[in-house]
Amino acid sequence: MDATTNKTATLTVGNNTYDLPILTGTVGPDVVDIGKLYAQSGLFTYDPGFTSTASCQSKITYIDGDAGVLEYRGYPIEQLAQQGDFLETCYLLLYGELPTKEQKEDFDLRITRHTMVHEQMARFFQGFRRDAHPMAVMVASVGALAAFYHDSTDINDPKQRMIASMRMIAKIPTLAAMAYKYSIGQPFMFPKNSLSFAGNFIHMCFAVPCEEYKVNPVLAAALDKIFTLHADHEQNASTSTVRIAGSSGANPFACIAAGIACLWGPAHGGANEAALQMLKEIGSVENIPEFITKVKDKNSSVRLMGFGHRVYKNYDPRAKIMQQVCHEVLAETGHHGDPLLKVAMELEKIALSDQYFIDRKLYPNVDFYSGITLKAMGFPTDMFTVLFAVARTVGWISQWSEMIEDPQQKIGRPRQLFTGAAKREYVPIDKRG
Repeated sequence: MDATTNKTATLTVGNNTYDLPILTGTVGPDVVDIGKLYAQSGLFTYDPGFTSTASCQSKITYIDGDAGVLEYRGYPIEQLAQQGDFLETCYLLLYGELPTKEQKEDFDLRITRHTMVHEQMARFFQGFRRDAHPMAVMVASVGALAAFYHDSTDINDPKQRMIASMRMIAKIPTLAAMAYKYSIGQPFMFPKNSLSFAGNFIHMCFAVPCEEYKVNPVLAAALDKIFTLHADHEQNASTSTVRIAGSSGANPFACIAAGIACLWGPAHGGANEAALQMLKEIGSVENIPEFITKVKDKNSSVRLMGFGHRVYKNYDPRAKIMQQVCHEVLAETGHHGDPLLKVAMELEKIALSDQYFIDRKLYPNVDFYSGITLKAMGFPTDMFTVLFAVARTVGWISQWSEMIEDPQQKIGRPRQLFTGAAKREYVPIDKRG
């Protein structure tokens, strides 16, 4: 359903008053519609980071940070991750409903049969330095898809939009695996249609042509859950980037490349890498008490990474599942003896029992567990954000498609509060003091 309005808010500025509609959604807080405020009053609103501003109406993802709720199309993340698989979640995000058995089989087949990329992409990769960061490669190669598949860039054609969507869900994992292989100097591995989505990705990353590689089903199941947990997260920085890029009419491949560029930032997709770096700096379990003391000291610059969340003021619902996945992977890979992971488990124990962290709701978040898990699976830290991009592709595509189909959407054009110099006259260079 679309938002409804049956009440108003009154804004008083001096002697003037303005009635602003209040919109009500399905669940969550109401919003004050300020769309006509400037036309009526000549005033803008000021909201750095847009933390109190709804930029769109959306039917895709709902978050209640205070209650620790994350739902895709109304379905709790816990149920989707534990009972379904990633491609089912992809179908749900794209089409709005869970698939029937026949729809699921058809969707899985369409994704599986489109995982190969154009053979010229292999030569495209050769233009990068050997030590290029995989995220730099991802931004460039995903943007380049528009040059290889320009038959699906007409955003006004629903059929082309869906073809582009399917292509990206299918091909971005292949590009991600190619970026990894290129960074370690190994040959690219072709996709295998006999494997699951996550199993195929693991195979493309870790297999080599000279010997048989068997995908560990425990690790494939774990990665599938990780992908599901990260598939969408409402109007975060990268999703907003995709939407604002798409609002100009840019082709979908360019929009997703923009989202990947935004995700690369350490405050967004790099959070799990930062959490792992923190564990490295702690070094050993014996150093934890000193580290905790510094964290509690308000004059210290030491910060606790991988704990708490900007949105979730309660426990991150993804972290509960990620914790379980993490322990399953550690048990399967025999990494319980890793000093870094020992530090992580001890830090987790302290954070869940120390009143300082409990009072501040600094619970371990999904980034804390995902970094440890991916390391145990064999992925280097510079691949963490790449895997995040693989998972988030379907969310970005779903949000982009919803925006294109929304008759109320306009090109993104935030306003500003200008604080620079007022008008002044140009002075010739020989007369400037």
